Amino acid sequence: MSTPETHSVPKDSATVILVRRGQGKTPEVFLARRHASQSFMAGVYVFPGGQLEPSDSDVAATKLLSASDDFQPQTLLQDSTLTGDMALGFYICAIRETFEETGVLFARNASDASIDFGNAIIQARFAAYRQPLNEGKLTLAEIIRQEDLVLLPELLIPYAYWITPEIVPQRFSTRFFLAEMPHHGQNAVTDKDELTSSLWVTPGNALQMYNAGKIAMMPPTLKTLEEMAEFFAIDELFAAARNRKIYPIMPQPMKAGLKLPHDPEYSIERYKQAPRPGETSRFLMADGIWQFATFLNEKEKP
Repeated sequence: MSTPETHSVPKDSATVILVRRGQGKTPEVFLARRHASQSFMAGVYVFPGGQLEPSDSDVAATKLLSASDDFQPQTLLQDSTLTGDMALGFYICAIRETFEETGVLFARNASDASIDFGNAIIQARFAAYRQPLNEGKLTLAEIIRQEDLVLLPELLIPYAYWITPEIVPQRFSTRFFLAEMPHHGQNAVTDKDELTSSLWVTPGNALQMYNAGKIAMMPPTLKTLEEMAEFFAIDELFAAARNRKIYPIMPQPMKAGLKLPHDPEYSIERYKQAPRPGETSRFLMADGIWQFATFLNEKEKP
């Protein structure tokens, strides 16, 4: 039986904000619905991702990846508490989980050629790896060796770092990565197990769907989409992401809502950030819907 102490320790995980160029080069994001039978966030639309596994660190310690000399995962994640291998493990976790849940693989042939996922035989062969990988009967390293591939962690851009509040029984410490959908015939297809239905949608339209009650989402996803909705070109989005300040975001519970670290009334010193006037800094729950709010919105209420 789990204990409160066990619940209080967040599990390391990674998630990938998978984007593609939509009509007019407007960024579209991939969202997938968690299975209704899941014990955590059932039926909620999320970015693909999952928990860090020991095998992720095993891959990080091998030569099964390709990266430039200036690729420094610890520096890119902006977290001095991580060793280089620990930081790289989050990248590997993100790559593995994305492949497990969507079939999208950030890799190339060892001969420096892209994998031709447009070839039906190759596509079927890689699709057959997903379930045994998810069940732990196969490791990502084994797939990479068997197919003579190298992983491409540099295609993932660190975007944010969210930590589940302490009052939640099942907690995660999640590194968010931004990545553009690879080409050469790759398609994002959910595993129908952990993730069921999915959609490609602009961040703005995703928020409209949420407000209309058509899809369910949680605050980290909503805040990410709100930030992404400011960009009308994918190149601008990625340029901004490469210059983002990354810090732990652990929402602080308040009456009928949550405060983010840059909210003027946020009081957890370890995570508190400088206020950013004019930016939404809290979520309020009303009629079952999370609504964006600011410190001033609350103060101005009669």
